[in-house]
Amino acid sequence: MEEKVILVDENDKEIGEEEKIKAHQEGKLHRAFSIFIFSSQGKILLQKRAQNKYHSAGLWSNACDGHPRPGESTLQAAHRRLKEEMGFDCKLKKIFKFKYKAELENGLIEHEIDHIFLGIYDGKLKPNPKEVETFKWIDLKSLLKDVSFYPEKYTFWFKVALPKVIEFYQKTFKI
Repeated sequence: MEEKVILVDENDKEIGEEEKIKAHQEGKLHRAFSIFIFSSQGKILLQKRAQNKYHSAGLWSNACDGHPRPGESTLQAAHRRLKEEMGFDCKLKKIFKFKYKAELENGLIEHEIDHIFLGIYDGKLKPNPKEVETFKWIDLKSLLKDVSFYPEKYTFWFKVALPKVIEFYQKTFKI
């Protein structure tokens, strides 16, 4: 079954739908989401994307990413993908959204309005090996140091969203 994404205008208003790969080949603006998960001890969950992913394979990123399907809310899609990719679900709060465009390998273009969700989770994970090569929990100081020394190891959208996610997390949890 071909997966479709929701095409949007600059204001995130739905204007149609497109097959996912075609939207990325043509750089069409579409809706996406990224989920950042923290433990109650303040560590952030990272996943290393599986080698078979259609783009950004083998790169470190936030806990989960995806696209809502036509007729599906962004929050519903976020919960669906968190279960599909990482094998758990938790309460999620939308904290902001941003637009970006990035040329990736294989001639693909990420052109997305990315809705950012944050959750707190301390339970067990059961990552899907088709989606996730491995995962780790890391403290923010170590993560920021690694991202600054080795930015090529991380996905484009993760590096863009991370500073604002950390700012929100620290304000909200008074850290």
